[in-house]
Amino acid sequence: MRNMPNALVLNCTPHETRVALLEDHQVAEIYIERRRDSSLVGNIYKGRVIRVLPGMQAAFVDIGLERAAFLYVADVAEAAVRGATRHGGDLPTILNTLSEARHESSGKPIQDLLQEGQEVMVQVAKEPIGTKGARVTNHVSIAGRHLVYMPTVDHIGISRRIVDEEERRRLRGILEALVPEGGGFVARTAAEGRTPEELRADLEFLRQVWNDILTRMESGPAPMTLYEDLDLVLRAARDLVTPELDEIHIDDEGEYDRLTRFMRRFMPRYTDRVKRYPGPDPIFDAYGVEIELNRALGRKVWLKSGGYLIIDQTEALTAVDVNTGRYVGKRNLEDTILKTNLEAVEEIVRQLRLRNIGGIIIVDFIDMENQVNRDRVYTAFAEALKRDRAKSNILEISELGLVEMTRKRVRDSLLRTVCEPCFYCQGAGTLKSRTSVAYEIYREVVREAEFVDEPTIRVAVHPRIAQVLRDEESSLMATLETKVGKRLRVEERPDFHLEHYELGGDESSADAAGDAPVLHERTG
Repeated sequence: MRNMPNALVLNCTPHETRVALLEDHQVAEIYIERRRDSSLVGNIYKGRVIRVLPGMQAAFVDIGLERAAFLYVADVAEAAVRGATRHGGDLPTILNTLSEARHESSGKPIQDLLQEGQEVMVQVAKEPIGTKGARVTNHVSIAGRHLVYMPTVDHIGISRRIVDEEERRRLRGILEALVPEGGGFVARTAAEGRTPEELRADLEFLRQVWNDILTRMESGPAPMTLYEDLDLVLRAARDLVTPELDEIHIDDEGEYDRLTRFMRRFMPRYTDRVKRYPGPDPIFDAYGVEIELNRALGRKVWLKSGGYLIIDQTEALTAVDVNTGRYVGKRNLEDTILKTNLEAVEEIVRQLRLRNIGGIIIVDFIDMENQVNRDRVYTAFAEALKRDRAKSNILEISELGLVEMTRKRVRDSLLRTVCEPCFYCQGAGTLKSRTSVAYEIYREVVREAEFVDEPTIRVAVHPRIAQVLRDEESSLMATLETKVGKRLRVEERPDFHLEHYELGGDESSADAAGDAPVLHERTG
C-alpha cells in the first residue's frame, strides 16, 4: 500500500467510476457511480404534477424517471419564473419575485399551491432509495467551486467548516457587495482565502447557468431535463479538493485529460496535484482502498485494542453495538470500558462516512457508571462528527448507554450501492432451521390428513428437509403415520426453497414430477 496521508484516488472504467478520499493514511469516504445509474442529486427538471395529496401535504411530480418524484409542501415555492421571463424581467427581478413567492407560500396547504397538470421546476434533493422515488424541491441551488447559488431565497451564508471568525466576516462582506438583490449565496469551504475577483468569477458563472436554465424552462413541455450536475469525476474535484489535499491520482488517460482541463479552468492552483497513475496494479489495490471497501460491507469492525463494533443496517435505522471483545484492560473495569468507548468513537464516525450511513442511527456504547466518563465519550463523539461533511444531530448518552443521532442521507449507503438483498432469504438474513420446517410439516399433515382420500400423502420438500425427515426425524415420521393412519411419501424437489413444501394426495395417476393435486402449499 502506498504512503499517502491526504489524497483523492479515482478509478475509472467505461462502466463505473469509483472515488476514494484518503485522510491521515486512512480511507475516509468512497463514492461509486455506475454509468447506467448516474447520480441524480443536483439535477434540475421541468416536471408535471400528477397527483396532489392533501392528507400528506405533498405531491407526486413526473420528472421523466421510472418512479414519480415526491415534493413536500415545505419544499414548494409558488412558481413565478415563467411570468417574469415572459415579460422580459432581468435576473434580479426574477430572483426577487421568486423570493417573495416563497415567503407568500409559507403556511399555505399543498392544494392551494399546486394543481394536477401544473408544470413546475424542481431539483433532486435525495436519490431514489429502495422503492421510494426521488425527493425534489422547488428551491433550487446550483453549486460552483467557491459558492452555492440559491435563486429562490434571500440569504448569505458561510460554510460552518470555515471556523475563523475574521475570515467569515471578510467573505460575508465580499458577498454582500457582489450578490444581486433577491438571490442567495453560500460561501463553500473552498472559498476560504479566495480573492473578490475569484468569487466574482464564480458568481458570474453561476448566474449564467441559471439564465440558461430559465431559457430551457420555456423551450418545451414537461417532463424535461433543465440542468445536469457534474459527473462523479468532476464533482469529486469540485467538492473534495481542499488545500489539505496532497495529491489526486487517476488511472485513465482520457479522464486524466478531462480532469486536468477542468482544474485549469476552475481550480488552477491545484492543477499540479493531479497525477496520472502509471502503476501495473489496479489503483485501488495500490492505495489499499479495495481491502477497505470489502471490509466496509461486513457487520464486524475490529478496533486496535481488541474490541469491536457490530453494525446492522435496516430499512428504518442503523444500530451500532460496541463490545470489549478481546480487550481486557490493565487497571479496572471502568477504565477498560472508557478506553474501548473512546476508541470506538473515532471508528464509528469513520464507518458512518465510509459506508455513507444516513437516517436514524443508534449507538450502543458499553455501559459506564461514571457520569464524567459518559460526558467524555459524548464530547469526543460530537467533536469527531465535526469532521464529517454530512449534517448530523446527536443526543446525549442515555442511562442505558445509548446515543441517538441522525445523519443526513442524500444517496444510497455503500451497502445498498454495492450489494443487493439475498435472493434466498430475501434480505431477512436468517432461515427457519431444518428441524423447524420438519415440525411445521408434522403439524400441517395433522391438520390436512382428513381431507386426503388416498392412503398415501405426498410430501414434496427441499432435499435437505427430505434428509432430515428420513434420518434425524425418522421416528417423528413413523409417529405421524400412526397418528393420521396414512403412509407418507417424501418427494425431493431441488427447485424448492428450503422453507417451501407441498402436501397432496398421491393418486395413482400422478407422476413423480409432482402432478398430484396440491392440498397445501407453503412458500418460504
